[in-house]
Amino acid sequence: MTSLDLAAIVWMLIGIALFPVQFFVTAPYGRHARSDWGPTISNRLGWCLMEVVSLVIFAALFLAGPNMKTAPMWIFFALWVAHYVNRSLIFPWRTHTRGKTMPLMIVGSAAAFNIMNAGLNGLNFGWFGAIYPDTWLTDPRFVVGLIIFATGAAINLWSDNRLIGLRKGDETGYKIPRGGLFELVSCPNLMGEIIQWWGFALMCWNLPALSFAVWTAANLIPRAVSHHRWYRRTFADYPANRRAVIPALV
Repeated sequence: MTSLDLAAIVWMLIGIALFPVQFFVTAPYGRHARSDWGPTISNRLGWCLMEVVSLVIFAALFLAGPNMKTAPMWIFFALWVAHYVNRSLIFPWRTHTRGKTMPLMIVGSAAAFNIMNAGLNGLNFGWFGAIYPDTWLTDPRFVVGLIIFATGAAINLWSDNRLIGLRKGDETGYKIPRGGLFELVSCPNLMGEIIQWWGFALMCWNLPALSFAVWTAANLIPRAVSHHRWYRRTFADYPANRRAVIPALV
C-alpha cells in the first residue's frame, strides 16, 4: 500500500466519522443562509472560487506528473474536467442568485475540501498511481462505472436545469420543483452527483477515487435532508410522499 493510498483511507474514515455530525450542522448558504458566520461575498463568485480549485489542482497534477497517460486515464481526466468546468465556470453564472451572498468561511472550507479531493486524485493519476492499460477500456468495472457516471451526470444536469428554470428574470424566491425525479425526491441534483462519483470510483478502481465518492455521499446526503426539511417547513402543500435523496428510503 502506498502512502497516497493510506492518506486516502484516512481521509475516507474522516468523512465517515463526520457523516452523522452533518445532519445537525447545516452549512449557511443558499436557502439556509444566516448572518452570523462572518464576512460574505457574492454567492456566484463564492461558488466559482470554491469549485474552480478542483479543476485547477486536478488538471495541474495530472498533466505535470511523470506517469504515462493512457486512453483510460485521458477519459478520467476529461470526465473530471468537464464536471468542474460546468460546476465552477458555467453553473454559478446561470443561477438566478443576484444579490445573494455566502460566508467566506464556507468558501474557504469548501475550497480546502476540494483541494484535498482533487489533490489525492490528481497525484494518483499523474504521479503515484498505477498506469491503466488500454485494455482497461473493456474491463467490466470501467464499462459499468462509465454508465453509472453518465447516468448520474445526466440526472444532475437535468435537475439543475429544472431548478434554474423555476425562476424567471430577476426572481430569487423558492418554488416547489415538480416533474421527473422531483416527484420521488427533493434533491435529484444531489442524488445524481452521488451516483456520478460512485460510478467514477468504480471505473477508476482506486482508493483516492473511492474516498471522493465516500465524501460526496457524506456531504450531500445530510445536505439533501436539510433541504427536504426546509421544503416541508416552508410549503404547506409540499408533497408528503417525497424523500430527500434516495427514493423510498431517505
